[in-house]
Amino acid sequence: MTFSQNSSFCGILPVNKAVKCTSFHLVHLLRKRTQIEKIGHAGTLDPFATGVMVMLIGRQFTRLSNQFLYADKEYRATIQLGQTTDTFDIDGQVLTQSDHVPSLFDLEQALLSFQGDCLQVPPMFSAKKIAGQKLYDLARKGITVERAPNQVRIHTTLIRYEYPHVELHIVCSKGTYIRTLAYDLGELLGSGAFLHALSRTRSGPYSLSDCIPQEEISNRDFDFLPFIKRTP
Repeated sequence: MTFSQNSSFCGILPVNKAVKCTSFHLVHLLRKRTQIEKIGHAGTLDPFATGVMVMLIGRQFTRLSNQFLYADKEYRATIQLGQTTDTFDIDGQVLTQSDHVPSLFDLEQALLSFQGDCLQVPPMFSAKKIAGQKLYDLARKGITVERAPNQVRIHTTLIRYEYPHVELHIVCSKGTYIRTLAYDLGELLGSGAFLHALSRTRSGPYSLSDCIPQEEISNRDFDFLPFIKRTP
């Protein structure tokens, strides 16, 4: 099913992004399927991450992006202890290794530092701009710059700990970097850590149960019109 540029089917489409897919590629798939040029999203996900992407189809809905960007989000994160990487996640180059194995008590105590209002320094490998330049562009050139900490709101719940993996449920405010949380947790524990896997389970009012699988976007036999929302 193909829609015209003036289609009344424009709206909000929650999609469950697949692993290894970029946010830009998801926009490309929807443009190809709908023939609508003006498509955006309310909060990117790294290629290794999966989960809720709120896709905004049509000009009147892309204008709502800030409304979703400022909404709380929920994640299920797997953090790997014992190593650090330059990107703070599984896609980076390993920088350090440690044989230290934190106890469950040490982990639970460290997680107390990630409850409520926290200060968090944005990672160098991020799309945040300083003096008009994206940090990841500088990082790829080997340049590190001073970054002011941001105040974020975080609530973490421990789901499982089997060394080297820590599985967390995280509810957080806009501007929270889960990769930075993983790095900071590793620093507190003295073992180092990086973000091994991440799934966004909720973005604002939309959860995984509201989403269509990304794979269905290219499936001409799949009608995703019933999943499109006309109001936030």
